[in-house]
Amino acid sequence: MSTATIAKAPAKQPGKGGRRMSLPVLLLIISGVLILTSIVRLITGADGITSTGQMSTALRAAVPIGLAGLGGLWAERAGVVNIGLEGMMILGTWFGAWAGYQWGPWTGVVVGIIGGALGAVLHAIATVTFNVNHIVSGVALNILALGTTRYLSKFTFEDAPQGSSKQSPPIDSLGTFDVPGLSSWLETLNQKHWFLISDIAGLVGGLITDLSPLTVVAVALVPATWYVLWRTSFGLRLRSCGENPIAAESLGVNVYKYKYIAVIISGGFAGLGGAFLSIVSSNVYLDGQTAGRGYIGLAAMIFGNWMPGGLALGAGLFGYTDSLKLRGGTTNVHALILLLAILLVFGVAYLVWKKKYVPAAITAAISALMFVWYATTDDVPNQVVTASPYVITLLVLSLSAQRLRMPKADGLPYRKGQGK
Repeated sequence: MSTATIAKAPAKQPGKGGRRMSLPVLLLIISGVLILTSIVRLITGADGITSTGQMSTALRAAVPIGLAGLGGLWAERAGVVNIGLEGMMILGTWFGAWAGYQWGPWTGVVVGIIGGALGAVLHAIATVTFNVNHIVSGVALNILALGTTRYLSKFTFEDAPQGSSKQSPPIDSLGTFDVPGLSSWLETLNQKHWFLISDIAGLVGGLITDLSPLTVVAVALVPATWYVLWRTSFGLRLRSCGENPIAAESLGVNVYKYKYIAVIISGGFAGLGGAFLSIVSSNVYLDGQTAGRGYIGLAAMIFGNWMPGGLALGAGLFGYTDSLKLRGGTTNVHALILLLAILLVFGVAYLVWKKKYVPAAITAAISALMFVWYATTDDVPNQVVTASPYVITLLVLSLSAQRLRMPKADGLPYRKGQGK
C-alpha cells in the first residue's frame, strides 16, 4: 500500500460523542442569541453591547486569540499538544516589534512569524525527537520565552529612542480601511437603536470598519486551514499522524516529518498573533503583552472541537469579552449578566429535556443568582470586567466538555517503528 491510499480513504464518521452540530442548528442558535441580546439591550439601555465600535474592537481582540487557536489546531491535529503557544506568542511580540520599528511593520510581521516558529522548533525537538512530555515542554518554553525576551529587551530597547527595558520604540502603523459607503451606512443604522436591525448592523458593521490589512489576512487563514487539512492529501496525512501514527507509518507516512511541519506552522501562527499584538493592537512591544492569550487561544480551539469554524466562534466570544474592558465595560458587563441568566434558563430546559435533573438544578440555582445579582446592582466592579474573559473561558469549556473529541493520539508518545 502507498500514501495515496490515505489520500483516497473515506473520512471516518464521528461517533456519537463527537457528533457535529449541523449548520442549520448552529445558525438557529446564533439567531436566538442575537434576538435575546437585542431584547437585553432594550431592557438595560446598554446600547454599547452591539455597537459598531464594540464589534470592531472585539474583532481586533479576537484575531490574536484566533491565530493562537489555529496554531494549536495544527499541532494537535498532528498529535502534539502545544501548551507552548503562549511562549511562541511572546516571541512573536518581541521579534515583531524589534524588526518592525527598525525596518517597517510588514518586516516586523514576517520576523514575528519566524520568532514564533523558532520557539516551535524547540518544542518539536523536545516532544517529537526526544519524547518529552508535551505539557512539560510547553510550560518550559513559556518560561524560556518570557525570560529571553525580558533579557533581550534590556540590550535592544532600553537605549533606543522612546524605548525602555520593558517597552519598544513605536512602530509605524499598517493602516486601516473601511468598506466605502457600506461601513458608514451600517454605523448610521446601528445608531438608530432599532430592535434586532440595529444589532445586526452593528455586528456586520464592526466586521468591515477600521480594518487592518493583517486582520483580513488572519480571517482568511481560517478557511485556508480548513481547506488544507480537510481537502488535501497533505492534510489527511497530517491528521492521520494525530489519529493513529502507527497506521500512518505502515502506509508510508513519515510521521516525524509531518509532526515537525505541523508544530512549526503552529508556532508561525502563534508568532503572527504575537506580532499582531505589538504591531496592530498597540504599535509597541510591552512586557507581558500577551496576557495569557495563548492559553485562551488553546481554550478556543478546544471549544471549537478541534475544528477551524468552531475555533473562530470561540475566538470571537473570548475576543468580545476581552474587548469589554476597553469600551464601557462595567455597564456592558452588567447587561450581559442578565443575558447570561436568561441563557441559563434555556440551559435548564435543555437539561430537563435530557433528564439530567441534578445538573439542571445546579444550573437553575446559578441562573437565579445571576438574576439576583443583576436586580440588586446597577454596575459591576472593574475587577469583574478584567476577569470576564477568563471566567467566560472556564464557563464555556465546562459547558461544552461533553461534546468534545480530541484527536485520538493527541499528546501520546510515539517512536518510529514502534508498531513493528
